[in-house]
Amino acid sequence: MTAVTDQDHTDGMDHGRGGDTRAERLGKPSPVEGDSGPTPVRRRSVEAAKEVSGRADTDKVATDPADPGEPAGGWDDGLIARRVNETTAAQQAAENRASRAQAAHTAKAAHVPAPLAYDGPLRSRLDALRELVGLSRTRLDSGTLAEAGRVLDEAAARRRLSGQHTVVAIAGATGSGKSQLFNALAGVAISETGVRRPTTAAPIACSWSDGAATLIDRLGIPGRLRRRPLQSAEMEAQLRGLVLVDLPDHDSAAVAHREQVDRVLALVDAVIWVVDPEKYADAIIHERYLRPMAGHAEVMFVVLNQIDRLPGEAADQVLDDLRRLLDEDGIALGEYGEPGATVLSLSALTGDGIPELREVLGQFVASRGAAARRISADVDAAAWRLRPVYATARRTGLSEEARDEFAARLADAVGATAAGEAAERAWLRNANRACGTPWLRLWRWYNDRREPTTGRLPVRAQADEEATARQRVEQAVRTVADRASGGLPAPWAQAVREAAVRGSQGLPEALDELAARAGLPTGRPPRPGWWPAAVLAQASMTILQVVGGLWLLGQIIGFMTPNLAVPVLLMVAGIIGGPLVEWSCRLAARGPARRYGFDAERRLREAASGCGRARVLDPLAAELLRYREVREQYGRVTGAGIGGG
Repeated sequence: MTAVTDQDHTDGMDHGRGGDTRAERLGKPSPVEGDSGPTPVRRRSVEAAKEVSGRADTDKVATDPADPGEPAGGWDDGLIARRVNETTAAQQAAENRASRAQAAHTAKAAHVPAPLAYDGPLRSRLDALRELVGLSRTRLDSGTLAEAGRVLDEAAARRRLSGQHTVVAIAGATGSGKSQLFNALAGVAISETGVRRPTTAAPIACSWSDGAATLIDRLGIPGRLRRRPLQSAEMEAQLRGLVLVDLPDHDSAAVAHREQVDRVLALVDAVIWVVDPEKYADAIIHERYLRPMAGHAEVMFVVLNQIDRLPGEAADQVLDDLRRLLDEDGIALGEYGEPGATVLSLSALTGDGIPELREVLGQFVASRGAAARRISADVDAAAWRLRPVYATARRTGLSEEARDEFAARLADAVGATAAGEAAERAWLRNANRACGTPWLRLWRWYNDRREPTTGRLPVRAQADEEATARQRVEQAVRTVADRASGGLPAPWAQAVREAAVRGSQGLPEALDELAARAGLPTGRPPRPGWWPAAVLAQASMTILQVVGGLWLLGQIIGFMTPNLAVPVLLMVAGIIGGPLVEWSCRLAARGPARRYGFDAERRLREAASGCGRARVLDPLAAELLRYREVREQYGRVTGAGIGGG
């Protein structure tokens, strides 16, 4: 049994390049038992036979009985053997690539982490924020809703990614030692450190477990800036699921560096702020970052680095002063088990405090709740920015008193009271005509004939009255709009006033048309049941006067026997009885006339109120209802009720 070596393969390839001929090789002595190996012919024939037949076993090669030194099937020259080798190698390489791709796909599928899951309250708040933005798009400008829209987009994007990883950024000022801390946590020099400023020019990511590629892609960190920590079973078990990102200096002179810091800070799940004894009270970090992010205290670490530079108890004093500044910034401190920011002191150079930070960070990552807490804090921040456009400190809406006042103003504008009084007078006039004495009716008819029916003054008065009525309508609309918008945030108050203005267009003309239809009814007013008796009594009194007069006249001309008592008595009874009947009828007609006038006034008021309600009050109520809806959604977003009713 023989083995094929690299030198043997080289010798076989030399045959195809013009080496020894086949005859020369056959003429050489055959190997005998105990030789170190076969001849070049045998070695090359064994390899060629193996490649052609596809056998992988190099220890056993079948030979031709006629020539023990050659394989079965004859000898191929070097060119054919080389072609066979190249073809077989290409096929084998293609199969290997396919196998590796399939293995990589299987491994990738096996390492795809489960997506992030939000709990019920956070999902409810996000749904309420989405509904709030949808209801407000037509009332608020896009700039006001931009932050809320960004929070919704980032929450949806983060939810689709790994829920088993926590992305933590290390941020700090120039010279604070954040890159040194990054390397200390990773256990290997990944991020460049030095005295040259700025040292970190782009974010660098380090992941303690697989499956975080999509999270790092979301941060925009290219593959050349992605690293793995020191291979340590203890560290990997402690920080499994951590994705640590080293950021450029937030106070860098390069604008692009500051922009990258702001961009990545809006996407990570948590942040470690690294401060040093010299710049821990710098206004830039407190006013630009810590104070605006006070609501994110639960996903925030504040680390005082370089404590090795502080002698004695100076480190504790600086740490206490740092806590005081954080408290002034409104950042809750996680002390005594309360939720809040974690404040530590350490030295990345000497390693003092690094194990404590690694332990706290490991517990923080193991809880798998940083991403949800970050999203919840973002929702809180967006809701706080939107508070001026949704919250109010007083009860809003249209009261019944305001509605009644608006209807009364419209009724006055159309002259409902005057119309009722006119209807009452018409009823009384009709009663007087029916029950009055004939002589008085004749006198009134004569006076009516003498009065002019038209003229310049009445026409001018009508035009002035129409102008006054229009002004009353406009004043009524302005008043009710002010009442409805009182106490509302500015955008919604403006929307209410605009709805009132739209509804008031054409309102005076509509009221005039309604007044014409719902005013005095055509024809004479209805007559009560006692009118025929009153008319008969008045006619009897007139007949008595006529009979008494004729009787007296007959006595004067001598046609009848003189007897003044009877005709005079008849005439006095008729003269006195007629006015008495008329006066009695007028007293009896006051009640029905008043009711008739009230009915006419009521119809006109209802018509004016209905027109005003359809054109003005209903649009106002719709706007107020929309505001109540968004206010309820805003209360769900904040997780509590807000002021106003």
